[in-house]
Amino acid sequence: MRKLTSKKKRVLVSGCFDLLHAGHIAFFKTASTYGQLYVSVGTDQNIRNLKGKSPTFSQEERLYMVNAVRYVHQAFLSSGSGILDYKPDLIRLRPEVFIVNSDGHTEEKERLCSENGVEYIVLDRIPEPGLTDQASSEIKKDLRLPYRICLAGGWLDQPWVSEWHPGSVIVVQIKPTIDFHERSGLGTSSRKVARELWGDRIPKGDPVRNARLLFGAENPPGAPYVSGSQDHLGLMLPGINRLFYEGDYWPSRIDSLTDPDTAEWLEKVIHLIPIHSRPMQYDPIRIKHLTVKWVQKLAESGELCWQSIRNKDVAGLGRSLTLSLQAWKHILPMTVLDESLDELKKYASYPGAIFSGSGGGYIVAASEEPIPEAQKIKIRI
Repeated sequence: MRKLTSKKKRVLVSGCFDLLHAGHIAFFKTASTYGQLYVSVGTDQNIRNLKGKSPTFSQEERLYMVNAVRYVHQAFLSSGSGILDYKPDLIRLRPEVFIVNSDGHTEEKERLCSENGVEYIVLDRIPEPGLTDQASSEIKKDLRLPYRICLAGGWLDQPWVSEWHPGSVIVVQIKPTIDFHERSGLGTSSRKVARELWGDRIPKGDPVRNARLLFGAENPPGAPYVSGSQDHLGLMLPGINRLFYEGDYWPSRIDSLTDPDTAEWLEKVIHLIPIHSRPMQYDPIRIKHLTVKWVQKLAESGELCWQSIRNKDVAGLGRSLTLSLQAWKHILPMTVLDESLDELKKYASYPGAIFSGSGGGYIVAASEEPIPEAQKIKIRI
């Protein structure tokens, strides 16, 4: 399609334009109504200097995509550095107009334009009719490695537990809306290994196969302790998952819920309350009191959790969390520390709660009512 070249004023915009999306196109479209649109695209090195990490797409790819947009007359790589990396290009091109979005406005940019006799225009972020407003930062969150929450049945992914009685572990893949605490039972140790393998991005390909690769990478031959596969499957499988274990490291069956209604309901009723992180040099399995009775109750908690989520039953969900915690306390007493229980007592009026991991991290509470100090989750489906 032909570039728009009929307008005589030269208009300049700048940016990274990584993960090009509809918001960028709408911005280009509006900017092009002011004149002939030139786009200064940030280089890979400057982005690394400013953000401490490389862009998702290389400068050659980003330049190619921006040049392919019909509203753009010409795109080029910025020849400067820093926040005002386009400064040499502005002086060379001598545009009549420089345009930014409202979230890109700075006094420094406005001053540069004033000093060079360039009209400075700030646009509101308005999406095209029928489309939602979005930013690259939000898209990148969807592509980053997720975390995972184990709601019920935890420890059944260890053969020395599920050989007493088979049962389900319920795990939920959550988006990295914040950087959750380390040593908090949200799969952070396995997530570090995943970042070594794939960077901070969800790997392509079959999620179950990727989970097997991650399991093997974290548990090389001769490892003194085998990290349970619910961590790796929870990080790789989208949605809400029931992992059924029968005395092996890998589940014999995997069931998944990825429908938006169920995910939205669970997002509303699950609350994370930050507490102390897992102590250093802490050994949750130093004391074991495994019995058929309490491993069976742990298995029951997983099944109750799964059915409660399917039925959108917050009371049943709360009971499943509490039952799972009670089972932990009986079979592995060191997983539930006294100081953690003291914190949990503050939330006894809610339907139920469990800890995000052995020794602390977060209280995971089920409630239809808001909990002021809690953080909310977003489930990746």
